[in-house]
Amino acid sequence: MKNLTLKQLRYFEALAQHGHFGRAAEASAISQPALSMQIRELEDALGTALFERGARHVRLTSFGEEFAQRARDILRAVDDLGELARASRERWAGRLRLGVIPTIAPYLLPRIIGDLGRTHPGLDIHVRETVTPRLIQELTDGRLDTAIVALPLSEPALTEVALFSENLVLVRPGAEAGKPVPSPDALREMRLLLLEEGHCFRDQALSLCNMPSTRPREGLDGSSLSTLVQMVGAGIGVTLIPEMAVSVETRSAPVSVARFEGAQPTRTIGMIWRKSSPLAPQLQEIAEVVRQSAEAPGTRDLPEAAATPPA
Repeated sequence: MKNLTLKQLRYFEALAQHGHFGRAAEASAISQPALSMQIRELEDALGTALFERGARHVRLTSFGEEFAQRARDILRAVDDLGELARASRERWAGRLRLGVIPTIAPYLLPRIIGDLGRTHPGLDIHVRETVTPRLIQELTDGRLDTAIVALPLSEPALTEVALFSENLVLVRPGAEAGKPVPSPDALREMRLLLLEEGHCFRDQALSLCNMPSTRPREGLDGSSLSTLVQMVGAGIGVTLIPEMAVSVETRSAPVSVARFEGAQPTRTIGMIWRKSSPLAPQLQEIAEVVRQSAEAPGTRDLPEAAATPPA
């Protein structure tokens, strides 16, 4: 068997990830015929098929699934060599692949990007916004350098660095602004709007209300905090949002915002990266910038008065 190339392995990984020649070629910045040729040459060199080809998609064969894991290990090791070289430089520059969950990205990311641009002007920041399970997988596979998520995760292969905590607040229709704030337990009997399955914030809200995740729910899930708040403004129910989202999400909705009585429900935000990453010292620096960005005045201020409908 002739030598396999890293280029072929990267094209294989792209096709395995996207399951479609066109999308894989676009992600790899090459033409679809060129990608097809590289995959065919790889299969010829191995003497067996890696993919089952269908009219609309491709899927890995059983051998392809085993080959994919070995290929990812090789590509991750090669990427680690590059990271080792980057880590040895006196000033960190180059690409930073940063993941972030959707309940953080719209509210904190603009400030983080601006602050990193000032503290690390040589960084080329690539952002990936998706739910926590996908971020963990992409981080483990070496497709991300670090991610900003809600902690704890308790993943043995990942380093977790807590950055800050923030309160969770109740969003109700504007007409309910003067009513007593229900306890978290009382929310179980209310029409509580939640993010759809896969969002860690959904699990945090259910945990706060002592509600099982398996409890049947019909038509009460949204794809974003913005959708949830607008549904509350329409009188459909109530919801919970993190404190950092208040100023953005309530400015155009007829809702009221209230803190809970007594001990405040909170979530902890932190950064994660692979324990094996040679960039760990540099990522600690990035974590400190993120911490300072979150603590900057006005970043997570909650108005004392309830939010009111726009004029």
